Amino acid sequence: MQAPATFCDSQSRYGLVSRFLHWVMAVLLAWQFTSVGARVLAKDSPFDQFMWATHKPMGVLLLTLIVLRILWAVFNLSKRPAPVSAAASIGHKLMYLLMFAVPVIGLIRQYGSGKPFEPFGMPLMAGFEGERIQWMVDLGGNFHGLLGMLLLLSIIGHIVAALWHA
Repeated sequence: MQAPATFCDSQSRYGLVSRFLHWVMAVLLAWQFTSVGARVLAKDSPFDQFMWATHKPMGVLLLTLIVLRILWAVFNLSKRPAPVSAAASIGHKLMYLLMFAVPVIGLIRQYGSGKPFEPFGMPLMAGFEGERIQWMVDLGGNFHGLLGMLLLLSIIGHIVAALWHA
């Protein structure tokens, strides 16, 4: 029988906070990928319009959660269960890196566009007059979607590995 769950991680299992952050982010990432799928497969449909309107605010929420998740992981580093293999360790680090990089690159593109951005009604970027900052727009245009797809593939690999080792 396993010990009762605690907030912090232990050598034998992840704690309640780690598991909460994991599953909330899993749901939000599924939402993000659904919004992209709707944009690609059903562009300009009511479903696409609804989902796409949520893509940027949810990206900011995911970025906030990944920063909290990284801080929580560092705080619990010595207490966490050991990775099952070197490949699992590398895979987790890749996912963390991509979960951070994808929304940051999206925010860089947003800023470079010069358009204001107010996720959830909170002013994050005021926007600016004049020409957009092309290198920022290009960075986002070239890498936000590409790294997002790499993130999706790493998540699929994570799910397959978790089911394989279950």
